[in-house]
Amino acid sequence: MFDINEIRKRAQAASDAASRQLNESMEKSRKITEQMQEDMEAAQAAREAGQQQDAEQAAAQQRQVEILGQMFSPDVMAQMAATEEMIQKAVDEKVAEAAALGVEGMMNQFFGDDTALVAAALETLAMEEEDEEDPELDQALEEELYRILEEKLAQIDRLPEPEPIVYPKGDPRWEQFGILLSGIISHLNDHRLDGMDVEKHIPVMEQQIASLVRRSWGISGRGELLDTIRYLTKEGYVLRCRLYGEASSPEALMEESDDEEACASVCRGWRFAQWYKLRFGPEFLVGWDVGRAAMLARWGCFLGWITEGEALGILWELSQKAAEELHSWREFAESYLLGGMMWKLLFGDSSAESYLGFLADAATDLLTGKGDGGQWRGCPWPAPRKIGFQPRG
Repeated sequence: MFDINEIRKRAQAASDAASRQLNESMEKSRKITEQMQEDMEAAQAAREAGQQQDAEQAAAQQRQVEILGQMFSPDVMAQMAATEEMIQKAVDEKVAEAAALGVEGMMNQFFGDDTALVAAALETLAMEEEDEEDPELDQALEEELYRILEEKLAQIDRLPEPEPIVYPKGDPRWEQFGILLSGIISHLNDHRLDGMDVEKHIPVMEQQIASLVRRSWGISGRGELLDTIRYLTKEGYVLRCRLYGEASSPEALMEESDDEEACASVCRGWRFAQWYKLRFGPEFLVGWDVGRAAMLARWGCFLGWITEGEALGILWELSQKAAEELHSWREFAESYLLGGMMWKLLFGDSSAESYLGFLADAATDLLTGKGDGGQWRGCPWPAPRKIGFQPRG
């Protein structure tokens, strides 16, 4: 069941976050205006006292010009104010409607195609940190998280799924498959999955996505985006898990400069890799790396940092990598849960329980068709292409 108070709380928090940037800009403008006023008053007082020299007057005038140059134009301020008002109005309306509609109506209202703006305000990327303080991740909680992860993996393993099918090299379904590799993050953020664009191209959504990528990944442009995608494709958590799994002890992975927190992180990562290396192996985490890289490619295309052709090329390579290492959407989802668990452990984040729940629920919707989901079910996993028998000469 949905808790309307929780939704209201998250809606308000999202609205507050959207307006903080405006408030900071307005505060900056206020300080600049106050400084300009002080300069003008000082200049006036000096003139009245007959103490202002021509050079000082010129300097004061130049100062005023510089200050005015730093201020936002009226058009910009009006646009920012209108954006905040639009977000707040939309959030208030949707929360009121949700309270009156009940659970089923609320699902349709929040996840419909016409509520992308509100969805972006309510549901920021799952990777972002929560404002509330979580309990410390100690040994007992770590063991409990392993138990929860096993439950979620079993939940995914029971999901129905169409049999894989062979996609010829030029099959247009490869493009759809590449887009759907971003399915879990897209689902959590109510992004579109019917094409390359994650949202409608309106200024407020472009600002939301740019802010999301910058805060969550530290990416502000093309170069950083491509570097991160390259890292996820060539190294990522597959390499990290391999190194941790091959180490004889966590101490073998530590450096002299590591502090206590860094050493604790290494120990948690080492225990994770040792626990699962015989069951899955490091290559199984390719879904975690590929899924995030696919999402970054789509975000980058939406923001204009890469062209659509470049994004499609990246998704093609990611698709081949995923299809080579994994054999179903279920395996892809399980890979994503394992990678998400390791990520949370390395950073000592005790919110892993709720995070794993979000991931498992998203995968379930993508495979069973709940709500507006079922996109994975409609695009079977690519089966390996059969190669005819070639006799040795």
